[in-house]
Amino acid sequence: APRLAARGHEVRCLTRSAARLRDVPWAEDVEIVEGDVADPASLRKAMEAIDVVYYLVHSLGRKGFERLDRDGAANIAAAAAEAGVKRIIYLGGPDPDDPRASAHLRSRHEVAEILLKGETPAVVLRAPIIIGSGSASFEMLRYLTERLPAMVGPRWVRNRIQPIAVRDVLRYLTGAADLPADVNRGFDIAGPDVLTFADMMRRYAAVAGLPRRVIVPVRP
Repeated sequence: APRLAARGHEVRCLTRSAARLRDVPWAEDVEIVEGDVADPASLRKAMEAIDVVYYLVHSLGRKGFERLDRDGAANIAAAAAEAGVKRIIYLGGPDPDDPRASAHLRSRHEVAEILLKGETPAVVLRAPIIIGSGSASFEMLRYLTERLPAMVGPRWVRNRIQPIAVRDVLRYLTGAADLPADVNRGFDIAGPDVLTFADMMRRYAAVAGLPRRVIVPVRP
């Protein structure tokens, strides 16, 4: 929201509780409206005279999150089409090409497919782990690294991934608004380095001035 406002765009921020955003530093730069992706009526009002919708909702951690995210995406797509929105931009995750992929990744992929099949052109940015405050994956990595000098890691600590900085994600999000009007597709976004989760934990420890972490992955 602050970046879009700085570029001269009028920004409307949809939230279930306006009070939660009362003290954020950019509150006075945007119009804050209350609504819920589970409530189609509130979405219709929020999308009046809106050109671009950023969909950054994930229900991970709530019971039945797959259904909640599926219904939310369908409601957003329908409300955007009804209001004449020109584009939907969604921040998702990598395509789950591995049958052992988590339910979280499969749900994000499902949301992306719902938006791409809607009447409103959509841009899906598929990001791996995002490095920066507020990223759930990064916060988990930071928590484990700071709390555990040595750990027996699950198999996923060997997974190779291309992390991306949150500032670069913001550039892609704002830049997607300027793509040609007929673009309706997904884009993979990532940083230049290919690392394992264990590599990232050791790098975080080094940057944070912590002793080298001992990580012993379990065997496949």
